[in-house]
Amino acid sequence: MASGESMQALAADIDSIDEVELFGRVAALQGLLVEIAGPVRQMRVGSRLRIEDGARHSARCEVVGFRGERAIALPLDPLEGVRMGCRAVIEAGDATIRPSNSWLGRVVDGRGSPIDGKGPLAQGAVTCHLRAKPPAAHSRQRVGSPIDLGVRALNTFTTCCRGQRMGIFAGSGVGKSVLFSMIARNTDADVAVIGLIGERGREVQEFLQDDLGEDGLERAVVVVATSDEPALVRRQAALTAMTLAEYFRDQGRNVLLMMDSLTRFAMAQREIGLASGEPPTAKGYTPTVFTELPRLLERAGPGVEEAGMITGLFTVLVDGDDHNEPVADAVRSIVDGHIVMERAIAERGRYPAVNVLKSVSRTMPEAAAPEYRETIARARALLATYGDMEELIRLGAYRKGSDPLVDEAIALNAPLEDFLKQSKTESTTIEEGYRALAAIVDGARGDEPVE
Repeated sequence: MASGESMQALAADIDSIDEVELFGRVAALQGLLVEIAGPVRQMRVGSRLRIEDGARHSARCEVVGFRGERAIALPLDPLEGVRMGCRAVIEAGDATIRPSNSWLGRVVDGRGSPIDGKGPLAQGAVTCHLRAKPPAAHSRQRVGSPIDLGVRALNTFTTCCRGQRMGIFAGSGVGKSVLFSMIARNTDADVAVIGLIGERGREVQEFLQDDLGEDGLERAVVVVATSDEPALVRRQAALTAMTLAEYFRDQGRNVLLMMDSLTRFAMAQREIGLASGEPPTAKGYTPTVFTELPRLLERAGPGVEEAGMITGLFTVLVDGDDHNEPVADAVRSIVDGHIVMERAIAERGRYPAVNVLKSVSRTMPEAAAPEYRETIARARALLATYGDMEELIRLGAYRKGSDPLVDEAIALNAPLEDFLKQSKTESTTIEEGYRALAAIVDGARGDEPVE
């Protein structure tokens, strides 16, 4: 079997070899923008070029547009050494990868090359295009059963189903990455694909060793593009992560795709758009940003019949804690629910700092166990009541006995806050979370209805 796969992989390598080498010349270089003169009619948007400086150094670029009789390209590699007149060789085909099951447990860069020091990656027989189209809407399955994320606040109040896409919206320093790592370690998915897009370089090893751990890495592929890499590489890392998730989905597996963050993907696309001459619109984001976001996100979700599902969790770094800024607003309109994290909650020491009243899963309440739906609704009502009266309660302006519902909300606020609090190393299943919430809410009032 392994021999057959090797022959298929070899045949794919042979097919990818160009019969004729076509090349242009570097005609201008401004900042990171490279203008290529030559056989531009043989190029198209997305074509890959290899610029050779004659000193055994080459820099790969991607065509992002055309200006007159010249192609406009942005680099995937550093441009040091590139000069006027360098050859720009047109490479065959679109951007592709050839993953295999041996990629599990590995860390790759945005191009699909290994960066974990464990040797080369075995290439699979199937060529996967980074710009694949999502499954046709009419052929897709419906979302599946609830997926255990290991976090009480999410499992109970925003229950997520297999094949669902959720956004995690938070400002900087609110605990978004920690929540991300808790889910990655505790989820019960078959395979995890984790994309760290524009991540701080020093945090990658911390995430791999402390948060994900050896057990988590064994069933995961991690795609990394740090913040110092070119915009094209950061964008391609998101596409590579999505393509890997599709590969495992097509094998019938349930895949958890986690991407941190969509905001940095959007920023990379903004850099590309501005460099290619697009006009800036909302907060400097170019029109293609809002075209690329749905093209990426729609690829996640349920597959066709007999295929697996991609459950997507995408973090969004809201600018200045403004949850209505352009990227956050665009993502919220596409995904199937959103988890909101607030700085005020983090400042009072409750982690994860999830505001369950502002968080929504579009599969609720059907996703929750029927016997606990009333419990969840009652808990939400109590939290909302306390939130409405919190200022009066803290000032001492509320008199006990004035409203039975407010009295109950005050009595149960501390237990509910303790329920929502969870340490980084703790894991709670969906059933355990439901039972614990029922013990707080139903146990305190017996069978009395909510006033």
